[in-house]
Amino acid sequence: MSRAVPRSRKALALVAGAAALAAPLALALTLAAPASGAEADTGAYTVTPLRFTVEAGGRSCAVDADLYRPAGADAAHPAPAVLATNGFGGSKSDGSTAAIGKAFAERGYVGLVYSGLGFGKSGCLISLDAPETDGRAAARLVDFLAGTRAADDGTRVDFVTRDGAGDPRVGMIGGSYGGAVQLAAASVDPRIDALVPLITWNDLAYALAPNAADRATPGVFKWQWANGFYLIGEGQPLLSPSLDPSRINSLGCLHFVTDACDTVRLLNSGRYPAAESEKMLTYARSVSPVSYLNRITAPTLIVQGQSDSLFNLNEARATYDRLRERGVDTRMIWQSWGHSGGQKPGELDLADPEGSYVGQRVLAWFDRYLRKNAAADTGPAFAWYREGRSGYGTADRVPALSQKLYLSGDGKLVDNRTKVARGSRQYTNWLVPTSHSESSLAGMIGLPDPRPYDTPGTYLGWTSAPLTAPVDLVGAPRATLQVVSPAAERVQDSGDAADKLVLFAKLYDVAPDGTKTLVNRLVAPVRVPDVTRPFTVELPGIVHRYETGHRLEFVVAASDTAYSGNRGVKPVTVVSAPESTGTLSLPLVEGRVG
Repeated sequence: MSRAVPRSRKALALVAGAAALAAPLALALTLAAPASGAEADTGAYTVTPLRFTVEAGGRSCAVDADLYRPAGADAAHPAPAVLATNGFGGSKSDGSTAAIGKAFAERGYVGLVYSGLGFGKSGCLISLDAPETDGRAAARLVDFLAGTRAADDGTRVDFVTRDGAGDPRVGMIGGSYGGAVQLAAASVDPRIDALVPLITWNDLAYALAPNAADRATPGVFKWQWANGFYLIGEGQPLLSPSLDPSRINSLGCLHFVTDACDTVRLLNSGRYPAAESEKMLTYARSVSPVSYLNRITAPTLIVQGQSDSLFNLNEARATYDRLRERGVDTRMIWQSWGHSGGQKPGELDLADPEGSYVGQRVLAWFDRYLRKNAAADTGPAFAWYREGRSGYGTADRVPALSQKLYLSGDGKLVDNRTKVARGSRQYTNWLVPTSHSESSLAGMIGLPDPRPYDTPGTYLGWTSAPLTAPVDLVGAPRATLQVVSPAAERVQDSGDAADKLVLFAKLYDVAPDGTKTLVNRLVAPVRVPDVTRPFTVELPGIVHRYETGHRLEFVVAASDTAYSGNRGVKPVTVVSAPESTGTLSLPLVEGRVG
């Protein structure tokens, strides 16, 4: 069908769609940007635009940057530095990115804020924060802060604190795409002293095509989020006109590296042959922290959003666990807002970091590791925003799974295996989606979104008794399931993973009046590795209080509007018996489900 559309119309559609999406998808930290262009002097700091030519990913390309120099910083009075870049679709000049340079310069730090490769006026292709491309480009900017290289106009700095020859005292902060680049840079440059990645990913394979049951099996395509960002990326040469040849890929893409385009095309094709799927998974993980965290030594404060269906809390937990296992000083905060919205009063605002819990933690982190203030309190290992309650919850570890519930054959969620009734129930999928969790871009753009729903006959639910006291859940629930699906079993070994059974697990809060709330609209997509065997599903992490009188409902649905679904009709039966039934395990910090 696309061949019949004139190229001019396709280009206009690309420009219009990318223009509509680019601004809201840049990370918003609610601050206006300081002026950029000619050198600016605010009294508290000066801003100097700079250009650097770097080698990255086999290409020579320009990096567009702004240097924020705090008043009084000179060779005799050096200051530590903060390096930052934009979220996907942004640039050094957008409000969120420029705000970082402004906020830290006002607090006495040298700031170097730049447009990421392929964005704004920086050159090169978009390579999804690959360590050997985006990470190496950031390392060349660290060279500049060290005084060992000059900007293209000859500018050098001698006013950044150094830990040794060629080793500046430098931290990084930024969100989403500007979060992952910190980890990529630290994996190739040990001179970076502290990281604060916000709302970013651990594994792009899990983020864009998640399989909550088996990461070795290709997951379920998150088509709305993935295609939205793909559109923004491919539209960059049109949204930011440039004759820079380093920004154009002639091998079937406009602006991404070829492997990234090939990955999106495969996911959109709906076919996942073994060899191509393995290549896709290998590539996605090669540009993800999951593949290089073993090279990072910089202390890391991870901040992730509870309201985030793009990069959910499980992504942060995976990075947190891996770094702590290696002895890296790592702390984690689960704030309210993420890519899906969720901004709450008192949440992080860099215009007044001292006025928020997360802002205070960020300032203390840099105070400890960049200013070397041993008395700075870097806070607990784990903290989480609590809706409707004062302050953040804190703990010295992430809560463990602490209560197991059982899926009874009569549709009840019970707290003891002996209460399980024998029985079997069935659902079937349609050839169109019959369940809705979210319109993925709606929360970010501020558009209305229908309430989540499930169509009768296309899902199964198990509901607890009304709670006699509040229950607080903090973490990722885990379910064990076994299903029967002869139609799926017949084709699951076809050699194409797309033939395997797809289902979606989720957890609702059911009010006494029957109103259902899908917490943060999060679901766990599953492509079942083998329908003849039990499998375990890790649901997305949530923070939620179930009030007295409310009930928990665990649902397995056949489809979801935000994801690709089953190929063909595959009825599913779930059988329950006291000696053999599915389970749901919950990480509770208060109360129990009776």
